[in-house]
Amino acid sequence: SWRPRWWHLFPDRRYFDPKAYRIILFDQRGAGKSTPPAELRENTTWDLVEDIEHLRKHLGINKWVVFGGSWGSTLSLTYAETHPDRVKALVLRGIFNLRRRELLWFYQDGANHLFPDHWESYLAPIPEGERGDLMGAYYRHLTSDDEEKRIKAAKAWSKWEMATSRLLVDDDLLKRAEGDIWSQQFARIESHYFVHGGWFKTDTQILDDVEKIRHIPATIIQGRYDVVCPMETAWLLHKKWPEADFHVIPDAGHSTKEAGVLHQLVEATDKYKNM
Repeated sequence: SWRPRWWHLFPDRRYFDPKAYRIILFDQRGAGKSTPPAELRENTTWDLVEDIEHLRKHLGINKWVVFGGSWGSTLSLTYAETHPDRVKALVLRGIFNLRRRELLWFYQDGANHLFPDHWESYLAPIPEGERGDLMGAYYRHLTSDDEEKRIKAAKAWSKWEMATSRLLVDDDLLKRAEGDIWSQQFARIESHYFVHGGWFKTDTQILDDVEKIRHIPATIIQGRYDVVCPMETAWLLHKKWPEADFHVIPDAGHSTKEAGVLHQLVEATDKYKNM
């Protein structure tokens, strides 16, 4: 189908029919083109929820389809549970609720059993005596006044996630983690949110508040072999929200670039485009 010439410059637009959607993309505080890069002050889940709502009001949008994957699914669900009357539909991928068990699986003990080779590189910047709490240790390194220490930790953290994001390791993703600024944006902000538990009232707040949004049309898409955000969380969300369409992609990991995930995302946005 027809796509405008600028399409390749904004890859996150590719999931939406540009003839049907007014596509709004935003870079959260400290990320992407937001400035200053990797800033952690006044940067919490609730700041971001209100940034999204402020953006909606500023653009004169009454209700919109909200789309997010991984941390974006966390933020989409939190936004919807806070402002359910402003959401037409939800498209969610690679479900992440920032529960402690999800974090420990990926950053302390779990995913390392599947990727022991890449795990060694993840461990490397952290002295052995600090490895009992890797997220805490990384946060200290990533917020250090020593720039060399920050960048070393940021690259190791980012490479770990890039190495595990697809069913098959993608060398291009690993190269992305080599950027000094991008890796710090990625790692510093993630670790900042994780060590603070997302500023949620309870570990299961998102799942506990699903009742607020069960009336909203939604599609949940999950790779069966997602190591970054294992399927358990998507399954729990599905059980809490049986009305939502639920798709398990049998040959996919965490990435939107995997064919089955991409197909279901486009199917979902096509489904909701005339709401």
